This record gives sequence, C-alpha cells and structure tokens, in this order.
Amino acid sequence: MTSLKAGFKRSPKYRRAVEIVQRLRKAGHEAFLVGGCVRDLLMGRPPTDFDIATSARPEEVTKLFRRTLPVGAQFGVMLVLEETHQFEVATFRTDLKYRDGRHPEGVVFSTPRKDALRRDFTVNGLFFDPVRSRVIDYVKGQEDIEKKLIRAIGNPVRRFEEDRLRMLRAVRFTVTLGFEIDPATFRAVQEAAAKITQVSPERIRDELVKLFSGPHPGRGLTLLDESGLLRVILPEVERMKGVAQPPEFHPEGDVYTHTVLLLKHLKNPHPILALGALLHDVGKPSTFRVADRIRFDGHDRVGAAITQRVCRRLRFSNAETSAISTLVANHMRFKDVRQMRLSTLKRFMAAPTFSEELKLHRADCLASHKDLTNWRFLRKKLKELPPQELKPKRLIDGHDLLRLGFPEGPLIGTILKAVEERQLEGTLTSKPEALDWAAEEFRRKES
Repeated sequence: MTSLKAGFKRSPKYRRAVEIVQRLRKAGHEAFLVGGCVRDLLMGRPPTDFDIATSARPEEVTKLFRRTLPVGAQFGVMLVLEETHQFEVATFRTDLKYRDGRHPEGVVFSTPRKDALRRDFTVNGLFFDPVRSRVIDYVKGQEDIEKKLIRAIGNPVRRFEEDRLRMLRAVRFTVTLGFEIDPATFRAVQEAAAKITQVSPERIRDELVKLFSGPHPGRGLTLLDESGLLRVILPEVERMKGVAQPPEFHPEGDVYTHTVLLLKHLKNPHPILALGALLHDVGKPSTFRVADRIRFDGHDRVGAAITQRVCRRLRFSNAETSAISTLVANHMRFKDVRQMRLSTLKRFMAAPTFSEELKLHRADCLASHKDLTNWRFLRKKLKELPPQELKPKRLIDGHDLLRLGFPEGPLIGTILKAVEERQLEGTLTSKPEALDWAAEEFRRKES
C-alpha cells in the first residue's frame, strides 16, 4: 500500500491528531488514527476529519485533555477540542445488540481487532499508528482500497441490520470514491432497502447531500435507483421513469434519463444546486399530457410545490427549502431571457440563487437539445452589467414621497416600484429626476 503523503503530515490538523495519539500513548494507552481518515491518507486524499481509537476510557480521556465534550460517553465517544480543531476520540469497543436499526443497546470496551470487526466497510476499518508510521489491518481494507471495492466487514446482512444508514453509506462511498460495490454487499442493500425508513429523515438528508454534491452525482442517482433505495426515499424522482418527452427538445429520452444526464454534467455542485438539479423536473409526471405534442404545462410551478414537500420531509431548513424550490420554479424562465424587459432581466439576474440557476440551465441544455444560446447571452450580460447596475441603491424611499405630500398608504409602494422599474431600465438615474417624475406622473393621475 502507498505510504502517506508528506504534505498531509505537515497539515496543522494532522499534527494535532498525532499529538493526541502521543499524549494517550505517554499515559500508557493504545491509540491510533482510525477509519475514513486512514483510508483517505492512503489514497492521497485530504481527510476532512481525524478520528482516534484508543484503549483509554472516557473518564481517562477527560483527565488527559483540558477541553472535552461527552458526545457519546455511554458508547465510549468523546470530543477533544484543540485550538480551532475537534477530534473524535473513541474507546475500542464491541457493540451489543442493536435495538432500532441504528443504535446498539450498549457497548463492551474491547480490543483494536474487535473494534475493527464491528465497523461498516473494510476501507473504513483500518488503523494507522502515526508514531511508527504503520497501518494495522484486520479486515483486508488495504486490499479493497487497491481493488477499489466497497465491501461490508463480515456478514453484510448483519451489518445493515445493525445500522440501516449503512445502506446509504455503501452507495455514497462507492460513488464518491469512484469504487465498485462488492456483489454480496450490494445484494444485502437491495434486500433490505425498504427498511431505510427506520433511519431519521435528518440522517438520510445528510447522506443524500453528500452523495449528490460529490464528484459523480449522475452515478449517484443511478446506483441509488439500482439499490432499491430511490423508490423508498424519493418516490417522486422514481416516478420520472418512463415519462416520455418531446423528442425535438429531448432526444435523450424520458424524464429520468434526462435527469441522470443532467447530473453527470455537474461535479461537486453546491448542495442547493445538487438538489435543485435532482428535482428540477419532478413536476413533469403529474403534468404530462399529449396535445399537438407532449406537453408539461406548469411543471415548473407544480415541481416547486413538490420540491417543498420533499425538502420538508427530509428536514431541510426553511432557507434551504426556499432556495432549492426557487431553482425548480425558475428553471423554465431561461427560455424567455432574450425577450425580457431590461428591468425584468436585471431582477432575474440579481436574485440570490441566480448563480446556481445559471449552472442548472447550462447542465439542463447539455443534457437535452444542447443549445446554449441563452446561457451565452446571460454570461455576456453578466460581464456588461456590474452588480451595482443589477441591484442599484434606491433613488428614493418612502420618506422622500411623504415629504412631497403623498399620503401614507399603498400608493407609496406603487410609486417606489414604478421608480425602481425605470431606474433598472435606465430612464431615471438620479434622486431629483425620480422625485420630479413621481410628482408629475402620480399627481397627474390623481387629478
């Protein structure tokens, strides 16, 4: 197996993790780096977190380190805080019977070997001794990294009975690492897929976000479907299968095929874009009709409503739900951008989600008719129109209108909107012009 890259050894977080291992060792305990960080270091990938496994009990970890948090002390898990970094430090353990497809009834503190055997996948079951610079492998994890294979440790059926979330993690690791999945492990996922509902919506959401905002979201959707998990977690997406589209606009095939292709044009997208892309055509199955051709009238509006329901079910925040559903609601507006009034176009381009919407539009085109005319038009406009022109400071406010003698009430808002419209069109450029125009235009209408 390839040795660790020297560059990672120089990273501050890695050094802090090694210092924690050394302090535990100095106190007479066994301690190693463990899990995903070892896998990533061996693959030459920068780990996001460094976890540590040790023979020290939680109360002993607390005595050794100044700042700790008992995030799961009953399971032997402590959080050690060092400067701005945090590290999960867990006692070697064997889990007792799992009560709910997620949590064990208790744990028995044990040995490194038994600790490795209770973990999920071989590539995550490795220990690394940073003092002697050696990998400790009880599960043939190094071999599976070489083979680029995700394989459950021991009996996969039992692993997924213990923790149903591992089914989604199997799909996620396979896709994000660019690996294949062991056939026996995959069969176990397919057989137990319906039981993923035993996992909390929040945990399912987090795995979906990691899956679809990773390097291969298109493959993520395909493997999620083949595993049987898609129909349970996202039946709204599964219903896209077999929904035909007009071939003059969508030569690639049905709505589901189009969505897979669209996702393949994204790499490590922002989570808002990833979910917006996944759900952008979710309204098509329920709006399908055949007239002069296949049509999906209002599928953007219907899709936005469905998206809101999906996001709420998965416990996305209100802000995330709003942003994702906005991408779905607006994805059809791009066909009209060259006909929009300048003020309308500027408002469209000034929206907080526009950057992600534009990326979605490009991928949408590339996955269908491949006509990027409107995308190029908007890219050109972005260069021509600086941010201060897209969203300029108001020329006047309500206090200015009250001083002009306009009464309080709805008329104030009407005037401000009309002034903003002309400001965006470029026909009003200063406060005196705006006040003169408002006085003349609206007093003339009142008289």
